[in-house]
Amino acid sequence: MADLEHGFPKMAKAPRFIMGLIFLASLALNLIDLERHLHRTDVSTSKGVCLEAEAEHLNHMAAPAEHHIRERRISGSALSSDSVVNLDHGDPTMFESFWRTVGERSTIVIPGWKTMSYFSDVRSVCWFLETEFANEVRRLHRLVGNAKVDDGRSIVVGTGSTQLFQAALYALSPLDGPEPVNVVSAVPYYSSYPAVTDFLKSRLYKWAGDACGFPGDDSPYIELVTSPNNPDGFTRKAIVNGTCGKTVHDLAYYWPQYTAITEEADHDIMLFTVSKSTGHAGMRIGWALVKDEEVAKRMTKFIELNTIGVSKDSQLRAARILKAISDGHEWPVTDGTERFFEYGRRMMTDRWERLREVVRSTGRFSLPEFTPASCKFAGETTETHPAFAWLKCEMEGVEDCESYLKSHKILTRSGKHFGVDIKHVRVSMLDKDEIFDLFLERLANL
Repeated sequence: MADLEHGFPKMAKAPRFIMGLIFLASLALNLIDLERHLHRTDVSTSKGVCLEAEAEHLNHMAAPAEHHIRERRISGSALSSDSVVNLDHGDPTMFESFWRTVGERSTIVIPGWKTMSYFSDVRSVCWFLETEFANEVRRLHRLVGNAKVDDGRSIVVGTGSTQLFQAALYALSPLDGPEPVNVVSAVPYYSSYPAVTDFLKSRLYKWAGDACGFPGDDSPYIELVTSPNNPDGFTRKAIVNGTCGKTVHDLAYYWPQYTAITEEADHDIMLFTVSKSTGHAGMRIGWALVKDEEVAKRMTKFIELNTIGVSKDSQLRAARILKAISDGHEWPVTDGTERFFEYGRRMMTDRWERLREVVRSTGRFSLPEFTPASCKFAGETTETHPAFAWLKCEMEGVEDCESYLKSHKILTRSGKHFGVDIKHVRVSMLDKDEIFDLFLERLANL
């Protein structure tokens, strides 16, 4: 007690103004508590309105001074004609309207006592992988036929495919190499690859740029293959022919709503993500199908050291979402609900047709042309409708397409971030209807 008295003055000796402050603080807390009690009923009955208001408030709080973050439709109010249209990010909110119709079939309730342990299955290579999620991943791939899952491959779950990409680089790089392994990808490559690869200044690997110009000699390298490609939507294959190379295949967009499923992908490491397959970007769940068990173990170790596993709650919710998709396609539809991939294909087809019509009518831009292919999932020939439009400015005197569109309140991502010229921009095709409609209207009036 003597130490305590020396450490803190006795209350009797405290200055009066401090006592006054304590009294005022106590009074304020009691008033706040009274306010909560008096208005509890009002808050409860207006919960939906409050949530919408909070969402609107958070959207405005997150926006920069220039108001570059898009406005959203809240309680039926439309966008204003001068709103900034932000299609820089691939935020897949287009799918929200589908999931609203699914209701309870995509809903999960997690009791407070569940998912408390770090561990899911200690016998599994990926010890934090929830069995229910793993089962639904395999089921969905069997349904779609876009990747081999039943030949002894390991599933490694990650916080989105970005973490899995980093885990793959770690797993494929020699720990005792004389110099960092070169990481390459053919242009136009995914814009985050250079930044993520070099972010930690690792001594294990480094970004080495365009795979097309890489010599592919006897030095080790890792080639990143995105197919369908982000940003241009074309099907890709590895192009470096070196003897000491490894490949990582990012197949985030290899789903029927975007492209024809022509074969069961069979690669050493294949990355997928809930964000682009189902539209649930906020869930932050991705998975890797890994052929070599030792590589899977090293990827698991990276995630263990990075985040001590992956959220079980997110995995269980993801499992429920994947189950709803598979159930919808495998069971007869009795309530008139559209099947997910049919919905996605219809929406993407409609959006691409409308965009191409605007581009043709203006004569100011151009888009890639894709060859139709036989889709094993759909059982018919289908066209490619990528998640992003690779738009090129064809106007004389306009060199910087991103800046030109920005001057008309359309935000896109410049080709310079993808390793190519600034006449190209990437445009997200996945935003909500009102955002996409305003984009087309504004593009048509340029």
